[in-house]
Amino acid sequence: MTRRTSLALIAGAILLAVAWLAATWELPVIAAGGLLHPIRRPVAQLPPAGCRDVAFTGVDVTLRGWRCRAVGERKATLVFLHGVADNRTSAAGMVPRYVNLGFEVIAYDSRAHGGSGGDACTYGYWEKQDLNKVLDTVPAGPIVLLGGSLGAAVALQEAAGDTRVTGVVAAEVFADLRTVARQRAPFFLSEATIERAFATAEARGRFRIDDVSPLDAARRIHVPVLLIHGDQDADTPPDHSRRVLAALGGPKRLILVHGARHNESLQREAVWREIDEWIAALVRNGVGNN
Repeated sequence: MTRRTSLALIAGAILLAVAWLAATWELPVIAAGGLLHPIRRPVAQLPPAGCRDVAFTGVDVTLRGWRCRAVGERKATLVFLHGVADNRTSAAGMVPRYVNLGFEVIAYDSRAHGGSGGDACTYGYWEKQDLNKVLDTVPAGPIVLLGGSLGAAVALQEAAGDTRVTGVVAAEVFADLRTVARQRAPFFLSEATIERAFATAEARGRFRIDDVSPLDAARRIHVPVLLIHGDQDADTPPDHSRRVLAALGGPKRLILVHGARHNESLQREAVWREIDEWIAALVRNGVGNN
C-alpha cells in the first residue's frame, strides 16, 4: 500500500466518522422538529353560512376560528377539534348538520395550525389549556366536544378535568404520545435516537411527552364518550381506542368502522347518523354537569 493510498483511506475514514457523528446529533433534532412542527395548512375558505370569524385567547397564543349560531333555540354547544396538519375547514361539512339541529358550533385552528399562533404542537399538553379558555366563552348549557385524531386526544384530556363538558366524540384517538410516536417513527431511527428526539421536543415545546396521555385522562372521565376508529387504521391502530375504552369510567361505546384507514372513519354518512343519535340522546337526557 502506497503512502498516498494510506492517507486517502485515513481521510475517508475520518469523513465517514464525521458524517456518522453529524447524523447522530442531527437526526434527533430533525425528528423532534417533525413531531413539534406539523405542516401548517392555510385556511383558504370563507366561513360557512351562519358562521363568523372569531379570535379566541389561548395560553400565550391567539386562536383563529369560526363561531356558528344555532338555527332556532340554542340547545347546546358543539366544539369541533381538527386533526394534525389540518385546520378548522374540516368542520365545514358538519356545520349545517348541527346548527340546523339547534347547536351552536365552534371550530378553531389548534395552536401551530391554520391561522392560529404558536409554533409547536404538543398533542394536548398546551392544547387542552387552550380549549379550556375557549370554553370560558361558551354560555351555560350542554357542551359536546367532537374531535378527530389530535382533536380527539385534546378533547379527552380536557374532559378529564373540566366539569363543563357533557360528552365527547373521539375519532381515531391515540392512547399516549410516546407509544404512537414510536409506532410512527421511521424504521431507521434507533431507540436511542428516538429518546433524544423526545428530550429535544420536550425542551423546545415546554412539555413532557409522558404527560400527553388520553389513556390516563380516560381514567378520570365519567361523562359519556363515543369512540370511533377505522379497523384498517395503520397509522394509529384501533387498539389505541380499545385501551382508552377499557379505562373509561362512565357510559362508553366504541364504533369500529369496517375498511376505514386513518382519518377515514368520519367520511361515512352511516357513522355520522350514529353520532347524531348519540349526541341527541346525550343532550335530551341532560347527562353531564351543566
